[in-house]
Amino acid sequence: MKVKWLGHSCFLLTSESGLRIITDPYTPGVYGLEYAPPAETADIVTMSHDHADHNNVAAVKGNPQVVRGVGSHEARGIQFKGIATAHDESSGKERGANTIFCFALDGINVCHLGDVGHDLSGETVAAIGEVDVLLIPVGGNFTIDAALANRLCQKLAPKVVIPMHFKTARCPSFPVTGVEDFTRGRQQVKTIDGSEVELKKGQLPATTETIVLKPAL
Repeated sequence: MKVKWLGHSCFLLTSESGLRIITDPYTPGVYGLEYAPPAETADIVTMSHDHADHNNVAAVKGNPQVVRGVGSHEARGIQFKGIATAHDESSGKERGANTIFCFALDGINVCHLGDVGHDLSGETVAAIGEVDVLLIPVGGNFTIDAALANRLCQKLAPKVVIPMHFKTARCPSFPVTGVEDFTRGRQQVKTIDGSEVELKKGQLPATTETIVLKPAL
């Protein structure tokens, strides 16, 4: 499985067979996001919530099947589990609902937390289950901050953590922190000079490794 960070909370995950999944495509220009349009081709698009920096499904090419909402979903032979959470610490009263998506690709269990804005209960952690690759927001303000992101990593115990939703050189006015607040003090941090990493089920690290990618767009 290849994981390519397009920018913000948007990833392109490509299976060994060539199936392509895009998560949370953004609309360029909103909230200070200056990434290029996510005009990639995909078979499936997941959408954690209906905000402009996560719901630009129309930008994705290839007439993909869209997966959204809580519950079980099947798309192109992949099973997705949508888990109800909130975008804030007030049960969604401030910024609405958020859906965490869990699915397996090439035998690797992926969890995309979307714009989760609060700690996760034991019930939610149990519903998420085993996580190999965790895609987690770390910039704070609109979502969880670095400290809570680190606590959630402890709870979910993924083999690989890939941070998202943080300030980069391509969105300097986006009102969140950079990735350094999250990675500072973490063990086994690998910064990739590129936007993509390839992961294989039998070659995942024995202890949690954090991989920081550069946005592709």
